[in-house]
Amino acid sequence: MSKNKYVLKVDLRVLDNLGIKLYSNAAAVLSEAVANAYDADSNLVVLEITDEQIVITDDGVGMALDELNDRFLTVGYDKRNVEGPNSKKGRPFMGRKGIGKLALFSIADEIEVHTTKKGERHSFLMDTIKIRETIEQGRDYFPGPIPFAGEKKGTRIVLRRLKKKRTATAAKALRKRIARRFSVIGHAANKDHPFDVTINDEPVGHQDRDDLRSVEFLWEFGEKAIEGAACPKLKRRFEISDEVKSTGEIWRVTGWLGAVAKPSQLRDGDSGEMNQIVVLSRGRLIQENVLDKLGFNRIMKSYVTGQVDAEFLDMEGLDDIATSDRQRLIEDDDRTAALGEFLRKTLLSIQDQWTQLRNEERGKDAIKENPALQDWLDSLPEGEVQNSAQRVLGLVRGIELQDEVDRRQLYSSAILAFERLRLKESSHVLANLDELTAARVLPLLTDLSVLEGSMYLDIVRGRLDVIGKLKQFADNKEKEKVLQKHLFKNLWLLDAGWERASGSDRVEQTLKKQYKEFGKALTENQSKGRIDIRYMTNAGEHMIIELKKSDRVLKLGELVDQGTKYANALKKCLQTMGIPNPHITIVFVLGRPVAEAADPGGSEQVEKTLAGFNGRVEYYDALVLNAYEQYKEYFDRAAKKDKIAQIIESIGKSEKVKK
Repeated sequence: MSKNKYVLKVDLRVLDNLGIKLYSNAAAVLSEAVANAYDADSNLVVLEITDEQIVITDDGVGMALDELNDRFLTVGYDKRNVEGPNSKKGRPFMGRKGIGKLALFSIADEIEVHTTKKGERHSFLMDTIKIRETIEQGRDYFPGPIPFAGEKKGTRIVLRRLKKKRTATAAKALRKRIARRFSVIGHAANKDHPFDVTINDEPVGHQDRDDLRSVEFLWEFGEKAIEGAACPKLKRRFEISDEVKSTGEIWRVTGWLGAVAKPSQLRDGDSGEMNQIVVLSRGRLIQENVLDKLGFNRIMKSYVTGQVDAEFLDMEGLDDIATSDRQRLIEDDDRTAALGEFLRKTLLSIQDQWTQLRNEERGKDAIKENPALQDWLDSLPEGEVQNSAQRVLGLVRGIELQDEVDRRQLYSSAILAFERLRLKESSHVLANLDELTAARVLPLLTDLSVLEGSMYLDIVRGRLDVIGKLKQFADNKEKEKVLQKHLFKNLWLLDAGWERASGSDRVEQTLKKQYKEFGKALTENQSKGRIDIRYMTNAGEHMIIELKKSDRVLKLGELVDQGTKYANALKKCLQTMGIPNPHITIVFVLGRPVAEAADPGGSEQVEKTLAGFNGRVEYYDALVLNAYEQYKEYFDRAAKKDKIAQIIESIGKSEKVKK
């Protein structure tokens, strides 16, 4: 046997840049080996992976000596130019650039090749360290012959001295990645010649694609091709256009786009990122992820996965637009641009459909978890109103929350918001009825009254919380400023009939600052008076509200001096503005009774004295009690009768609520 039987001719820069440094993971490298086996008309490729070695065995046509040297060991061999576009079995060749075999050097430093063809057997060993040393000396590298350890047919490649950082992926994860890189595995390019791949004795197929296993909505280009068993969570599937249009050309694609229930289902530590649309041509990956290049930034993007088979990207007679590692396409090519625009428009066209489908399904889930929601749906008119309401519930159900308790509040808010919008629509219908008959009007009025009660009940709940805070502030003897801000925001605490008039309320301002143009009309003492709250009711009554710390005891004389000063100063300002007889009321809010009130007849005397300038006293405890009783009475009564309120109250109480 000649010492120089096998010869590898390669430049060191080519070995580094197109082999050792070009491929970063085992999946990409083994994809090259699988593609070579497919081009060799293999029916079966067997990968055996351990911590120490990787063995790739195929039952293809194998290689004779001249084919080994002229094709396999020659870097840059153009298979399609020499052998034609297809294999002997009629398979379109996947390989094109003639550099795929260099991928093996990126994950192993020792490579054995055993191949046989028509009884001719060959086997040799290549060592990357020796290859580098030989090339640096300016000589060709001659792989060393070794005893044959192959099969009766095909080729067997053994990779040893593995580079652990690049081959650390477990066999299970590798199976998933290989499944996403080929569309021909488990299918026949020629139906008489199937192509299968196994990894550690387990076949690779659609069942290994975790993205397909999680898909709930599927859109297929042109025709249904995905087996139902590959998508155990599938709820709906559709056929969409497969025509890619460019200048004067119409190309067709196959494949699919899918949407999952949660973005987290497309994140897998083993199988890698699956929130991708991969592009294949001639049955193998040619663009690892095109999704990020489409300018599609809708919500749906985080839920999408897919595979597009576009044969026009690797057609004979047209330029090769795949990069050296066959993981990406040249972006400025017309074919790449046309495919990108086609996919972007396709995603935009199914975005709204997906939103509706997703919300419908989530709505069903919401009702299963909270049967009370079905009671609400049953209370609505059948048809589109109920369907729309179910989609609203689905929108809430689809929100990913850390604490499921928060979802109950979201359901409640969604129901009230939906009913408010329905109220607007009902008002529109009422205004446009062509005849006012009881049969047509009463159902609308009933809906409006129920919603009005629900909305007011919602307000009452909020006001009871406000009352509780006022009591807390008073009991804790908070400073006047805290009480002042709380009462200013909630003037109904002082009088439930007061409604704020826009632009008429002020907090803690001197009259001189508020009425700069009239400041000269006030005495120095009057202009310094700092009012806690000034307010004008819609009836034109001017209110000055003075707050005192809840544990402070004041004398009647203090209140008279302060009240008279405020009333006279405000009266002067208003008269200067053209209001000759303004109605001014001074309210002092105290925590403890006026000192003189403890004397016999003292309470009457305090009331009569303050009335001299239209003043009065309110007490924190009385405010809390009066406001609470007034609203609680309504709350207790309405809660028993209000249908929507009962439904909202029952949300989350069922044993079926998701924990």
